[in-house]
Amino acid sequence: MVRRTVLAALVLGLTALVAHNPATRADTGGKVVKPFNGKTLEGWKFKGDKGRSKWTVGKAAVDPNKPQALIVGPDDGDGSTLDLVNPQPSVDIYTDQKFGDCTIELEFMIPKGSNSGVYVLGEYEVQILDSYGKEKLSPGDLGGLYQNAAPRVNASRKPGEWQKFVIDFQAPRFEGDKRVSKAKFLKVTLNGEVIHENVEMKGPTPSGVTGKEHPTGPLMFQGDHGPVAFRNIKVTPRDAK
Repeated sequence: MVRRTVLAALVLGLTALVAHNPATRADTGGKVVKPFNGKTLEGWKFKGDKGRSKWTVGKAAVDPNKPQALIVGPDDGDGSTLDLVNPQPSVDIYTDQKFGDCTIELEFMIPKGSNSGVYVLGEYEVQILDSYGKEKLSPGDLGGLYQNAAPRVNASRKPGEWQKFVIDFQAPRFEGDKRVSKAKFLKVTLNGEVIHENVEMKGPTPSGVTGKEHPTGPLMFQGDHGPVAFRNIKVTPRDAK
């Protein structure tokens, strides 16, 4: 009886540890969400004046006559999905849908010298910048958690090449209006290289959707700094524990 009691206690303790450790718990959240349908801007909103938006849908490529610019071509009929493109600085764009704990996967492409960003929950920026070949990195370089943490390594590809982020994120926790746990980037990879692990955010990044922290929020892409294109955008929500 004593052995069984001890064994049961150990099992319960291990279960509790896993349940409260977001890095080890089993993800039992919702199905994969694809906020961009590859055809239209349905499901997206603009931050600021909608009339200033240059966001469109098409096939993105670097302008062969101007490496700092993107051009947008039509569907080439090969059956592939199109890209979400901001060919010149305009406004930020964000999803109707809101998310909490989640894993975000997406591909992006920028021309030479461009600047953009991925705002998780609309408030925490993972920087997009042409940092190809740079040796000393700052939080403002590609993959940096803006104003918080520089990427561990420079995994940047050349301008004009498609690149990929995988962002595993834990939302801040609240009791009423009081924040009791900070937002945390559990893991971020850029082009298959781990660039962040278990980084807590001091607070929201400037220029977010609301400028305040919330338990849920949209996915926002910065469009007011430079040309950028996105594709294969997937968000997998997780159950908060």
